[in-house]
Amino acid sequence: MFSEVAVGLPVPRVPAEISGGRGAEVLAGSAKVLGINKEDLTEQFIRGAKRALQLCLQHNIKYAVLTENSPSCGSDYIYDGSFSGAKIVGSGVVSALLRREGIQVFNQNIVGRLRKLLEVSRDN
Repeated sequence: MFSEVAVGLPVPRVPAEISGGRGAEVLAGSAKVLGINKEDLTEQFIRGAKRALQLCLQHNIKYAVLTENSPSCGSDYIYDGSFSGAKIVGSGVVSALLRREGIQVFNQNIVGRLRKLLEVSRDN
């Protein structure tokens, strides 16, 4: 959400999904991010991803925890572009860009499980 707000999208913003691909295809110009109202939000999402990358590089961030299913931040799944609630395997625009630049991306659910594993490991 930070990346979206940083480039001027409102909170709350209109629901948006990637149409015609996944985050990598948005970055390559072969897919778009569309609002439920059919507004093309691709440019804002790409600018937001670039802003997130800039901050990661500036602060030497190697790992990112992002929100699953989002057209920006989905790390393993995103909505399929039909606004029906159906999900597909894929990454959002920010996740795709960060991974392309060598930053490891995790979703919030994985981090919770990892924390529990580390606590168990520490106690043994």
